Amino acid sequence: MQDKIWLSSPHMGGTEQNYINEAFAENWIAPLGPNVTGFENDLETYLGQDAHVACVSSGTGAIHLALDMAGVEAGDEVLCQTFTFCGSSNPIKYMGATPVFVDSEAETWNMSPEFLEEAILDGIKRGKKPKAVIAVHLYGMPAKIDKIEAVCKKHNVYLIEDAAEALGSSYKNQKCGTFGDFSILSFNGNKIITTSGGGALVCRDKETKEKAIFLATQARDAAPHYQHSTIGYNYRMSNIVAGIGRGQMEVLDKHVALRRNNNKFYKNLFKEIDGINVFSEPNSDYYSNHWLTAITYEKPDNQPFIENLRLFLQKFNIESRPLWKPMHLQPVYDGAKFYGDNTASKIFKKGLCLPSGSNLSDSQKDRIENAVRTYFS
Repeated sequence: MQDKIWLSSPHMGGTEQNYINEAFAENWIAPLGPNVTGFENDLETYLGQDAHVACVSSGTGAIHLALDMAGVEAGDEVLCQTFTFCGSSNPIKYMGATPVFVDSEAETWNMSPEFLEEAILDGIKRGKKPKAVIAVHLYGMPAKIDKIEAVCKKHNVYLIEDAAEALGSSYKNQKCGTFGDFSILSFNGNKIITTSGGGALVCRDKETKEKAIFLATQARDAAPHYQHSTIGYNYRMSNIVAGIGRGQMEVLDKHVALRRNNNKFYKNLFKEIDGINVFSEPNSDYYSNHWLTAITYEKPDNQPFIENLRLFLQKFNIESRPLWKPMHLQPVYDGAKFYGDNTASKIFKKGLCLPSGSNLSDSQKDRIENAVRTYFS
């Protein structure tokens, strides 16, 4: 059997080992060190917009920190985009708070500003004004973040921008990861750049970043002994992991360009296949890194068709994956409040993610094309 074509596998640039070797040579094998500081500085330079970055162990941990710093407490309600990965919503439960899910709009598949405001107003009416909102840039596609931000400011609710999938994307020439009160990034093994595992919390000022680092290092007070006046977390990124990130930053723009080229490849492949749409930007306000390219089948009975295509590609050792199953449909969130018209549910039933790694070779693209054409013939 031919080698497997993965959905999105790690893609090393070649210089990562240099930073790791330096850390070993200087014995910086700890959750602090020059690579951590250097990686944070690299990200701050890349994002601009007065970004202040604290590198942590995961994107999920970054959301947990953001919720803590937004003052979310047990019993509070937090609004979360339903069309996302559980890493966006699970930290709400870590806080003892209640997730309330908001539907998508059809253009970007991200949080609907209209349903967001409906959820906030209903919360206020019930005496449960939400403490925070978690909005996601799904598959690298920027949300209508300016409208979402306006709704949150109007009602004085914290906005946490989940840009885990969107490093390198931008909306109206502003980079994703620089909107809202807090932003989060992910460097998981399948992301646009990877540190094998890791994430970052992006703050809007230096003082907030310092507080995030304090909480991420077990909230140890300034004392010669171990003293703690508040609950903290063991979330700081290690110097070794950060070394991988420093090397990956050198190829970030290249990786974005390669994934965008993958999206063009799929547009060309499916342009003459009736019923297939390739997910892409609605207009020039949006610039997606196309972390994953997804298709939707716009004819009746789309769910069996999409699943049949996935299984057919699997026979050729080509990985594809259904879209994220909306959180309000997940067993773990059974009974959660939901505001919307089931747009996310409809997209989920008709969509499929295709191999999109920046290391996708021409020969692998040929295999994908041959498999797809065979299926549709």
